[in-house]
Formats: sequence, C-alpha cells, structure tokens
Amino acid sequence: MPLLPSTYRPPIPFRNAHFATIYSTKLRHVPKCSKQRERLTLPDGDFMDLDRIFSQNGSDHLVVLLHGLEGNSQRPYIQGQARYLVQQGLDVAALNFRGCSGIPNNRYESYNAGKTEDLHFVVQHLLSTNSYRRLSLVGFSLGGNMVLKYLGEGRSLPNELHRAAAISTPLDLHGSLQALNQFHNIVYRQTFLKYLRKKYRQKQQAFPERVGISSRRIKSLIDFDEYYTAPAHGFANAMAYYKKSSSMHYLAQIKHPVYILNAQNDTFLSKNCYPVALASQSKNIYLETPFYGGHVGFYSPKNVYYNEQRTYQFLVEPLENMYEI
Repeated sequence: MPLLPSTYRPPIPFRNAHFATIYSTKLRHVPKCSKQRERLTLPDGDFMDLDRIFSQNGSDHLVVLLHGLEGNSQRPYIQGQARYLVQQGLDVAALNFRGCSGIPNNRYESYNAGKTEDLHFVVQHLLSTNSYRRLSLVGFSLGGNMVLKYLGEGRSLPNELHRAAAISTPLDLHGSLQALNQFHNIVYRQTFLKYLRKKYRQKQQAFPERVGISSRRIKSLIDFDEYYTAPAHGFANAMAYYKKSSSMHYLAQIKHPVYILNAQNDTFLSKNCYPVALASQSKNIYLETPFYGGHVGFYSPKNVYYNEQRTYQFLVEPLENMYEI
C-alpha cells in the first residue's frame, strides 16, 4: 500500500498555494552549479542540449532531470534539485527539451508532454557513453508526465534504470488544462500563453508553409495545442493529444518504483491527478499528497525544498524509509 504519510507543514505564507508557487518560480535564488553543456544530435537531425553536473568524487548513479512546460535546465526547481543531489554524491544530467535551451530547434516539431522518444534516446546515449550502474529519472510538471508515460509504455527499458520521481505532475492533461482555465489561475495562464505565442511566431517565421494561422488567434492553451502541438506531432486534434499523452493511462503498467508528489492545493491539477485508489493497490506507485506545496512550491528553510530531500531519499534509500518522516 504505497500511500505515503506526509507531515509537510511550511511557514504560514507558504501555505497559500499561489504564494508558494510564485515565490518558488520567480523569487527563489539557487546558487548555480558548475555545469558542462553537451549538445546531442537526435536521429531526425534535430538537437537537444544537456547540462551535465558532476559530484566531487564521481558517482555510479546518474539522475536525469526533466523540466516543465516552457521551462529549461536553469529554472530554480531544476537547479535546486540538481544542487542537492550533487551535494549528496550523485551525478546529474538536466535536459533542455527541443527549443528550450535558448536556441530554436531545427525542425517544425518540438516537444510535448508525451514525446518520450527523445527521452529514450537521451537515456540510451548517457548509458552507452558512461559507466553508470544506476540511472534514475526525475520530472517536474510536464516533465513528470513524460517520465511516468515513458515508464508505463511497455518499451524495453535498460537494466540500469533504477527509480523515478514525478513532482507536481498533471497526470490528466485535459483535466489540468481545465484547472488552469479557472479565473484564479489567470496569471499562470497568461504567462504560458506569452511564451507559447512567441514560440509559435518563431515556427511561423521558420516554416511559413506549415503555419497558416496568426498567433493572434491563439487565445487559450487549448488553441495552441489545436493549432500547433497536435498537428506538429501527428495528433488529430488537441483532445487526441491529451488522451494519448496523459500518464494516468500508463501508471498501472509501470514496473519500476516511482514516487509521485502532488500537493492537494496545487491549482494546476485536477482530481484525476491524485491516483489514491491505484497507489493503494500498487507495488510500485508511491504517492504522497501533502495539503500544502502549490505547484512545485514545497518550500523548506535553508533553501533546500521538501521535494528535493524526499526525492533523494526515494532514489537512494530502502523504500520502506519513505514511510518515516
């Protein structure tokens, strides 16, 4: 019964979901780790940039970090998790999805919540070019959905794949879209739209023959997925994309231990993002749903977040230790 207890109780200001989310995204400062950037050429000729961060004494355990929608490897939640893992003696590879490292990618398609082919290629590359005995995956928000779908799709996975964690993850993409459309999420919604419209205009300039709709017609997140994400990645429409890519449909097939941390007050998530019934019957889905935390806003003193400590604990300690807070 991997339903995990939680005693997460942040200071009073951080019990407000919006304060926790915005502070953690916009105001939190994390000292940068020394990194080595590696550009990977993908099988279709496109590229992805990885940021490699190595522990002081080297490690046989590599953790791959995946960011959220329109994020990158420099976001505070990635930097905070990377810094803590490296301090504990693990190596880190932080992904930048196609077009997210500051340079537009080469092809019309880019990334989406269910595009696991690129993740699989990166995992194979990292294991074939290094001597790691263990490789773990940690995804945040959209990146968490990608990790869970990847593990449950039924493809042949490498023996070195150890464990995974998904933080503040929209397991139901359409449900989370509906949550984001609520009035109290207007700031986040408009911020996402700002970045997505910019990306759409870049595609329009690079591929005018494939983009016929003006960016001014993209007035919602579903519009972006209807006009770009779905057709660019082979889906009939936005709803088909959400249905095919939502990780909730793949959870029951996961054969590796996975930690899911979703706060009950996360305004980005819908009720389907809390798979309590499935986790209570599962041997591999370890679900923790603290009341507080907002969206990737699990503040703790000393600038080491609750999710960063719990993720490290899950990746390296005996699993029964997760029941001890």
